[in-house]
Amino acid sequence: MSPIPRRSLLKAAAVAGAAAQFSWALGTKSAQAAPAAAPVADDSPVTLNWLEDGGLGAAPGSTVGVPWPRGTFREDQSFAVTDADGTAVPVQSWPLAYWPDGSLKWTAHAVGSGNGKLTLAAGTPAAPAKKVTVDRHGGTIDISTGVITARIGKSGSTLIKSVTRGSTEIAKNGRLVLLRQPEIEDGDQGTVKYERFDGAVDEVKVEQEGPVRAVVRIDGKHRKGHRGWLPFSIRLYFYAGADSFRMVHTITFDGKQEPGKASGDFIRGLGVRFTVPMRDEAYDRHIRIGGEGTGLLREAVKGITGLRRDPGAAVQAAQFAGEKLPDPSTWDQRVTTRLQYIPEWGDYTLSQLSADGFTLRKRTKKGHGWIGAGGGRRASGFGYVGGASGGLSFGLRDFWEKHPAQLDIRDARTDEAEVTLWLWSPEAQPMDLRFYHDGMGQDTFPEQLEGLNITYEDYEPGFGTPYGIARTSELLFWANAATPSAEKLAAQVEAVRVLPQLAAPPKQLIKAKVFGPGLYSEPDRSTPAKARIEDHLDFLFTYYKDQVEQRRWYGFWDYGDIMHTYDAARHTWRYDIGGYAWDNSELSPDLWLWYAYLRSGRTDIFRFAEAMTRHTGEVDVYHLGEWAGLGTRHGVQHYADSAKQQRIANTTYRRFYYFLTADERVGDLMRANVDSDETFLALDPLRKIRTEPYTPDRNALSIGFGTDWSGLVSAWLTEWERKGPQWEKARDRVLSTMETIAAQPNGFVQGSGLYDLDTGRFAVADTPKVEVSHLSAVFGLNELCAELIDLVDLPEFEEAYYDYCRYFNASKTEQAERYGSNFGSLILFQGHSRLDAYAAVRTGDDKLATRAWQKFYDSDGYKESAPWKTEKVSGPAALVPGSEASWVSTNDTALYGLAAIENLALLGTGCRSGPPAGAGAGTLHGWTGTITASAACGPCPRPPPTSTGPWNASRTTPAGGHRCARSPGATTPAASCGSAPSSRTT
Repeated sequence: MSPIPRRSLLKAAAVAGAAAQFSWALGTKSAQAAPAAAPVADDSPVTLNWLEDGGLGAAPGSTVGVPWPRGTFREDQSFAVTDADGTAVPVQSWPLAYWPDGSLKWTAHAVGSGNGKLTLAAGTPAAPAKKVTVDRHGGTIDISTGVITARIGKSGSTLIKSVTRGSTEIAKNGRLVLLRQPEIEDGDQGTVKYERFDGAVDEVKVEQEGPVRAVVRIDGKHRKGHRGWLPFSIRLYFYAGADSFRMVHTITFDGKQEPGKASGDFIRGLGVRFTVPMRDEAYDRHIRIGGEGTGLLREAVKGITGLRRDPGAAVQAAQFAGEKLPDPSTWDQRVTTRLQYIPEWGDYTLSQLSADGFTLRKRTKKGHGWIGAGGGRRASGFGYVGGASGGLSFGLRDFWEKHPAQLDIRDARTDEAEVTLWLWSPEAQPMDLRFYHDGMGQDTFPEQLEGLNITYEDYEPGFGTPYGIARTSELLFWANAATPSAEKLAAQVEAVRVLPQLAAPPKQLIKAKVFGPGLYSEPDRSTPAKARIEDHLDFLFTYYKDQVEQRRWYGFWDYGDIMHTYDAARHTWRYDIGGYAWDNSELSPDLWLWYAYLRSGRTDIFRFAEAMTRHTGEVDVYHLGEWAGLGTRHGVQHYADSAKQQRIANTTYRRFYYFLTADERVGDLMRANVDSDETFLALDPLRKIRTEPYTPDRNALSIGFGTDWSGLVSAWLTEWERKGPQWEKARDRVLSTMETIAAQPNGFVQGSGLYDLDTGRFAVADTPKVEVSHLSAVFGLNELCAELIDLVDLPEFEEAYYDYCRYFNASKTEQAERYGSNFGSLILFQGHSRLDAYAAVRTGDDKLATRAWQKFYDSDGYKESAPWKTEKVSGPAALVPGSEASWVSTNDTALYGLAAIENLALLGTGCRSGPPAGAGAGTLHGWTGTITASAACGPCPRPPPTSTGPWNASRTTPAGGHRCARSPGATTPAASCGSAPSSRTT
């Protein structure tokens, strides 16, 4: 995709968010949640399957979100689960979201057992044989799974005081470790110093108490002396009958690092540490460290294999298997009498400093030299230390993907070993988050706009800061009664690498009409035209999946994101060129991936989207400081660009993962956005290009109706559906902003309005204006409006949005006839074809259906004539051998993917079998039938169209009673979107 012209770029910003200089009046009519349409309740059982083969394996448990059609179940409905053998499986269920009529929209279900596919149905849940229990005792909380018990501290630096199995203490003193290096030395001389901070608990909250699942949240900061910094939020998950638990570990960076300065808060190491009691003889103490795949280093602290004297084959085999050895008096005495001369290896370290290599070493004890113990490419991030009487298995998910990582075992030869899982390896370079250049003289807004015009980066001094970004990691721990067998260890390794996840099938998601009714359907290759589009969708996903590997898009802060634009001359992505580098959700690749998963149920797509959600929701968004609640536009560093905006913090991108998995951390992120309308007081997104005077005023904030409002309303809608602490406020914000957007003289085409933080309403302009941006609908607006229209009975809003859908891709003449002026020079028509398709089905407009496919095939974006294949690339042209598709860009990919998915779902049954003149054989151009309401979309709420297409009926609307007429020149609220990236476009 060619760079967007600067003129278009600046115009998009200006029209998308500028405040109009008119007098304003508030609308008066209140919107209402749509009443239930008396649906036929479908309470059929739902089959839940595992994303990967192997079921639950060695994981402690799994939690899945399941949607239900409106009106199916009341809030107090209970659920039961059976496994593939028909055996009742204990399950804990709770609501995740509600329909406006109060019925259950999403429910969460936690299980800790079960074989093969599971069946979920209404019924009485089976009780677990061993329940999860929570007991509070003064300064501690005891969580028991019936197999292990974890004692959690409410204060101090010890988060987990002990983990016991029966009467045996397996681990203790679970704590967080942070190493701070106060200075980075860029030369080859100097003395490196660092200091240790320990995690200190500020608050502990039990969020769930069983009987199948318990969740404890621990919040605090890393402290040393009087200083506390790097806030953490830890969640611990326990499941009934499990011998393990899961930890979700989040840090938020609040240190100081300034470009050009060597001093600051540089993280040298970040880890989770446990003490493991060692009770067995040294020859019965075992070390296990994961290598590649399920490979393991399997050793004893005091090895008796490979010696000059042989203790016996049975003894050697038992030690290698991790079994308790017979009494040494039964061995060959030439070994027994010399045991004291066999070294005891107490310390082990595996470090993964890149995605391409790990090293493993060991030593006897501190003060003595290290011995190489092997190495490889990509370690699993798994380890074990213990003995015949019990031990601790531990693992860090995405170990090599989020390098630099490290595992340490220390003092295994003593009474207490120490285990540290390093999320940031202390052997790597310190975490350097300083902005990457000195500004290059861009001190004024005009100079910064010139910089934008050459590198596509919107620079502003002080804005490229990491202060407030976050990162979440996942860890697993097992309290074993004895050293596990090789088979059990392999199962634990697999659980660390890929956490087992249950999933509802696409049919259930489609039937429930969640995430926009009618916007997605299962893949259909029944005609050559449809098959070709499906092939293109598969090609694009596979290409990006392969590019992650080829280009090494890995690392602690980077993993999960993809690049924006390719540099064909250098045969690489533009990783070092301003706004062409990391994508940061630009034009919604998150949505493309999630809708691709919803319709297909494909595991590889889910895992790709999961990694992206973890990244974009944490790293690309601020969680502390003056910009908390805002995200950062695409750039060389994830926080580099000065455009801090709602469109990147958009809750829309998080909803999928939350509702599909009930993940509490993602739930936190969405809830934090409920008050993000306050961010418009802190920062004016159009500060660099405004021509009119403007000072943010809490009762008159300039907010665009596209990318700004869609980011806000997604957070409000989610809080309303979840019935969170602010759900009533959130509901009112949804309804009042819908009403007052619809009441504008030109509806969405008005572009922006003055928003009142106290009332949650937009002032209604007296004078119509046309401000249309090509960006407004490409950050989830269409998908959100499809949900809102299904949920809220506000015909004026529907009409406004349908009008926008109708006129964005219309000719300039049609736009001018309707609004008095055209929309200017627009782009991204292929991506907007899905708006044509949506409005076509909702209004019964055959002409819009025809135009949807015309714009999909014959406007901008990807065409049928594109190569739709990769070319090989190797040295000396490229750094590493691989493949490239230089014609692919992430903007075009996201837009094509969403348009293809939604057009096929909405209009796929109406495509004609033959191509128009000049089209390839079997293409999907054109429309031959009459629009009928899709079963997925629901009945069309409007009268049938006239023979000429558009609906000509009229209706009275609020704020002045202006007519709504689908004819040129009518004064109905229209629907364009106009919200902008701060001084530029995508």
